[in-house]
Amino acid sequence: MLLQTQRQTVADYGRRLVRAGLTAGTGGNLSVRDAVSGAVAVSPSGMAYEDITAADAVVLSPAGAVLEGARKPTSETALHLAFYAARADVFAVVHTHSPAATALACLRRSLPPMSYLLALTGRDSVPCAPYRDFGSQALAEAAVKTADGGGAVLLASHGLVCVGADMAAAFALAEQVEFCADVYLRCLAAGREPALLTAEEMARARERLGTYGQNRGA
Repeated sequence: MLLQTQRQTVADYGRRLVRAGLTAGTGGNLSVRDAVSGAVAVSPSGMAYEDITAADAVVLSPAGAVLEGARKPTSETALHLAFYAARADVFAVVHTHSPAATALACLRRSLPPMSYLLALTGRDSVPCAPYRDFGSQALAEAAVKTADGGGAVLLASHGLVCVGADMAAAFALAEQVEFCADVYLRCLAAGREPALLTAEEMARARERLGTYGQNRGA
């Protein structure tokens, strides 16, 4: 089986996507890029995540040709491939329909620097890309352009995309952005805009977060 490890990762994290409340039904999608071949394992279209196995994930060439897999790939294949084509640092893409991030996207508002946790995205805020039809090349291009090298981007009236060096990083970022979006909306519901961190404070947060946690191999 081509890209067996990556396909299993797609299946495993699809289940986590639902269990973490980051999507509902068959919404959202995931992918992992192989560092050697450049081939991409993507989630299948319209399947319940609990039913997806490694064999259901579809292996695509960087250009989108099916290399292996009997299932129809995600309708957002163009979105995933666009990030890989534009970003040498990206090896996993997670697209969620998480409630708070999606609510903010439906307001067509960016998520401002209300928490130091947003420094994890590599930017001070999470921008919102303009609305484009789902599954379209136009959406893929708008998402990549608006992300502008950052790790997260909202899709107007749609959802959230997070990218990372591996699936664990992209998924964890999606969880953190959803948490921040929820807190931000709670502040707005209370009738107040939250205090925002300055560019200097966010820069310090990025530096400190760069050494947060355990050393690799520890």
